Amino acid sequence: MFGLDSVLPGIVDGAFKVLDKIIPDPAARDAAKLALMQAEGQQALAEMQTQLSAILAEAQSPDPWTSRARPSFLYIIYLVILLCIVGGIIGIWWPGHVQTAATNITMLFNGIPDSLWTLFGVGYLGYTGARSFDKWRGAGR
Repeated sequence: MFGLDSVLPGIVDGAFKVLDKIIPDPAARDAAKLALMQAEGQQALAEMQTQLSAILAEAQSPDPWTSRARPSFLYIIYLVILLCIVGGIIGIWWPGHVQTAATNITMLFNGIPDSLWTLFGVGYLGYTGARSFDKWRGAGR
């Protein structure tokens, strides 16, 4: 994601160099640099407040699907990671069984038609895109 925070330091450094050249008085130059740094800090603070307000609004939503969607997805991913670790430990004693299980899981996933994977991907991306558009537009407030 391209953000202002990646461009701002270069702009501020360039502005400092320009201030060094156009303001001969050191006290006035330092005051101008301080004002520029304060403006940069205010911009960063405003951006952070905007991001936090969106996160808090989503977490405090009365809709249970909205407020629990991310934690539920993370719990599923945590479960998958935990099962991989347990499978790795079991593989110490029964490597053939772990290999068979991995082959079976791969065959099960390969048994799902490509059209269903496409439908899932389009639905998931469409949902996240629509939510992002609604947030950008300010709907649901």
